[in-house]
Amino acid sequence: MDIKQIQELIKFVSRSGVNEVAIEQEDFKITIKTNQAPTFVQATVPAQIAPVAPIAAPQVAAPTETKASAPVEDTSKYITVKSPMIGTFYRSASPDKPSFVNVGDEISTGKVICIIEAMKLFNEIESEVSGRVVKVLVDNASPVEYDQPLFLVEPI
Repeated sequence: MDIKQIQELIKFVSRSGVNEVAIEQEDFKITIKTNQAPTFVQATVPAQIAPVAPIAAPQVAAPTETKASAPVEDTSKYITVKSPMIGTFYRSASPDKPSFVNVGDEISTGKVICIIEAMKLFNEIESEVSGRVVKVLVDNASPVEYDQPLFLVEPI
């Protein structure tokens, strides 16, 4: 099982509502757990794992009444900094410390911009772009998914 398949499996588990998945092969074992309320599903997995197909979510009917919408902000000129992992997003190293970055701050490649805690490990996330932070898209101490937008950055 390669890293791409593992990432897809993690995404699937987080979206499916299953609390835990364990896969064992001759030379490979993986267990994925979520913080969701347990859902009891029992399945037998064959020795050869087939690609996981996403389960379609039920469609919710759009409301027929529409309100006057606010002008849509043009974000196409901004770079979106996305989460490289699943975990809990923190803007600072501890509650009594200042945030790594705030709106208006200039950042450069390699600067720590946040921390994502995953499985009791605190991972410093470094910027891969240089620019000015325009918007923080995630609240402090909230869960984030893999590839979820975290910041909007205006390149300089």
